[in-house]
Amino acid sequence: MGHEVVVGKPRLLDRVSAAIRVRHYSHRTEEAYVFWIRRFILFHGKRHPSEMGAAEVSAFLGWLATDRKVAASTQNQALSALLFMYREVLRIELGPVEHVPRARVPGRVPVVLGSQELRLVLERLSGLPRLVVTLLYGAGLRLQECLELRVKDIDFERGEVTVRRGKGQKDRRVMLPQAVRSDLSQHLDAVRRQHHADLAAGQGRVVLPEALARKFPGAPTEWRWQFVFPAGRICRDERWGPPSRYHIHESVIQRAVTTAAREAGVTKRVGCHTFRHSFATHLLEAGYDIRTVQELLGHADVGTTMMYTHVLNRGGLGVRSPLDRL
Repeated sequence: MGHEVVVGKPRLLDRVSAAIRVRHYSHRTEEAYVFWIRRFILFHGKRHPSEMGAAEVSAFLGWLATDRKVAASTQNQALSALLFMYREVLRIELGPVEHVPRARVPGRVPVVLGSQELRLVLERLSGLPRLVVTLLYGAGLRLQECLELRVKDIDFERGEVTVRRGKGQKDRRVMLPQAVRSDLSQHLDAVRRQHHADLAAGQGRVVLPEALARKFPGAPTEWRWQFVFPAGRICRDERWGPPSRYHIHESVIQRAVTTAAREAGVTKRVGCHTFRHSFATHLLEAGYDIRTVQELLGHADVGTTMMYTHVLNRGGLGVRSPLDRL
């Protein structure tokens, strides 16, 4: 008989989580990898992955593409999770994964808001969601990058925000918009008061990557390590050790943006990433060099940044129609 994987509390998935944390991958990556490995195991009737190989991986990926009709990026994420499990946890050389129906990559252009649309949406946001969204648009941040900012990452004197371990585990610096500095400063004053109250109550810890917490035992209670956008309550999840304060959940901002866009009467599909798309497009419209925009966005390849040229009045769409010359 083969090894049966008990999905309720699987030892294999615990090993996967441990391997991910040792490599300092993000919590979201851990959640995604564990999810896809669990789906893979269930798809094959709870067989242990050590008893399977490239053929079973191909069958699973093909099912995702043909039956589940997932996006190409989703299929690639599932493949990355399985490759990680085999290489880094099971230490098995999987070999080439062949004959996989590939999910189609849609040729979509990003949704971009005009200046008036941006104003209408921002007018319907208030408090913390408005502050977060102004940073998403004003600095071109991804939502998770913004929520994971620490106090030490905000430099008011230099007018900079440092994004730590962004997509691809890369750091980068972006501008701190002048228009948001006053509100952000007042917000941090309130966060500091909350932190002092936590300390007085014997709390005041913040979640840190495991290696940092071990190397600097006092860091979790230091002000500079606190999240800029902390959660409203203490987290008592065993994964993070002692009771700690995490950052607010992304769904709080996502719901606020959806509601604001609907109330503003914007017919475009607006999500948190729309503000990053708008940031990049508006910079290019203002005449900034595409390499500069690439650096601010943290794109490894300028080809990724080039997609924003498709929504500019340049190239083929920027040509004046001969009809208008008559």
